[in-house]
Amino acid sequence: MGGTEVHGVAEPGYEPVRAAFAGNFARRGDRGAAVAVYRHGRKVVDLWGGTAAPDGGGPWREETAQTVRSATKGVAAACLLLLHQRGQLDLDAPVGAYWPQFKARGKERVTVRDVLAHRAGVPALDEPLTPGQALDGVSGPRAVAAQQPLFPPGQAHGYHAQTFSWLTGELVLRASGRTIGRFTAEEIARPLGLDLWIGLPDGEAGRVGRIGDVEVPAPAVSGALRSRPKQAVHEAYADAGSLTRRAFAAITPLPDENDPAYRAGELAASGGIATARSLARFYAALIGEVADGPRLFAPATVTAARTPESDGPDRVLVVGTLFGLGYMLHGSSAPMLGPGSFGHPGRGGSLAFADPEMGVGFGYVTNGMQRNVTADPRAQALVRALRECIR
Repeated sequence: MGGTEVHGVAEPGYEPVRAAFAGNFARRGDRGAAVAVYRHGRKVVDLWGGTAAPDGGGPWREETAQTVRSATKGVAAACLLLLHQRGQLDLDAPVGAYWPQFKARGKERVTVRDVLAHRAGVPALDEPLTPGQALDGVSGPRAVAAQQPLFPPGQAHGYHAQTFSWLTGELVLRASGRTIGRFTAEEIARPLGLDLWIGLPDGEAGRVGRIGDVEVPAPAVSGALRSRPKQAVHEAYADAGSLTRRAFAAITPLPDENDPAYRAGELAASGGIATARSLARFYAALIGEVADGPRLFAPATVTAARTPESDGPDRVLVVGTLFGLGYMLHGSSAPMLGPGSFGHPGRGGSLAFADPEMGVGFGYVTNGMQRNVTADPRAQALVRALRECIR
């Protein structure tokens, strides 16, 4: 797709980002995608191109939104941190103080902080949920509450790939009386004018592109994992009984992410839908003022969000990971702009983050899901180009 036309604007000085974005189509296998950057509260890059589906179809338009998989987790974390900032949720209180049923089977001391730092000990379910159960709003929280910890809570960490949906969603519901989708709409998306949803409204379905798996073109590799013990990672994903496989298979069979019912479901771990410019604006608003919208996080909340909470071997991802409060932090497993960056990738493609020191909010979304977990080569090419622009 070397001839794919790139639409949109990159302000003077950000030409390397445009070049890297075009290069993603020419050399890195992108089919349809968008990237946006805010700098000091102002949008400086807003680009899109390709098709709305990875196998063709209509063009990716300015308003096209896309499923962003685990990049949703950064929005879910913001919901909990906003409730904490308002005094409605204590990060160091037991989850059971808000959700009594969760105290079952040795989880009495699991805190809200543990949930955000992936230390709750319940990254998988003994009995996976069907896609219908995952979306019904009841079965997921009930299953997580009844689950015996799979590693000692608070003493180790492991990526809660799917169960993060029900952990965060139920905490938001118990603390605010609103579902996480409604809270996101009312407290984040509407005040900032974002095309960002956890639970897609019927009227927006026509603007969402399709998502699909695509091959990684040679010689591209899967980013962060290339420097890690490949054999151990391969074995973890190949072993159906491993905690790795079980965590990603908490919903079995895998749901159809293009199904309207899935898109309408409020899966805060993986089901969010957004445009790149909305993700960039969201992260810009976490760390500072943006035009015609509120700042979301107080400085103390920004500090809390990006203070390391869990660092080292990840019981699920096998590689070492570094988490703040709901956010991956810059490092070998999730490279972003620099040491102060915090955000979240989506498995197979998307990436969104903020860097307070650089005054940056960044968002990249794609419909072509490549075989990677935390460091997509297309996203990393854009980050490298952005770093070149703002040195």
